[in-house]
Amino acid sequence: MKKILYFSAPWCGPCKQFGPVMEQMGQSIPVQKINVDDQPDLATAYSVRNVPTVIIVKDGEIVNRMVGVQTQATVMNAYNNA
Repeated sequence: MKKILYFSAPWCGPCKQFGPVMEQMGQSIPVQKINVDDQPDLATAYSVRNVPTVIIVKDGEIVNRMVGVQTQATVMNAYNNA
């Protein structure tokens, strides 16, 4: 099972720009949005240092990590190739 962990924060400008892209992707693939302010332990467990961060997890293992704003095509390509 593959899913995307999307780490963001409400005060983050790039997250506000990237959020709608991830919401749209969440309509067709599993995307779990994680607010780093509300879940700092989870952010620490995944070594998230900057937001936005997208982590693709397959069968419980991290297979890809992207930091910063990405295009929908880039994220979808990484997800499909994971």
